[in-house]
Amino acid sequence: MNTSSVALSGMAAAQQRLQAHAHNLANGGTEGFRRSMVAQTETASGGTTATWQRAAAAGPDLAADMVGQLSASHAFMANLAVFKAGDTMAGALLDAVA
Repeated sequence: MNTSSVALSGMAAAQQRLQAHAHNLANGGTEGFRRSMVAQTETASGGTTATWQRAAAAGPDLAADMVGQLSASHAFMANLAVFKAGDTMAGALLDAVA
């Protein structure tokens, strides 16, 4: 798996984590609401996959969801920086070959 694919899978996983935390914050006041969580697992060829899960117990966790949103946002930005760096290096290589 190349750098771009790894970075794209990381961005997709971070986006899913951000969506799950936003969903939890928006619905935390609903009676009987169970939080959503995203579990990330590495793939054999590099990168990551993300799967949604439900919490076993009902109830909100405002602090965890606020911190989770920040963490997901930073993870997305880090993967975007990797993607941009790979794109820049590929462009420089093409310029050198041409």
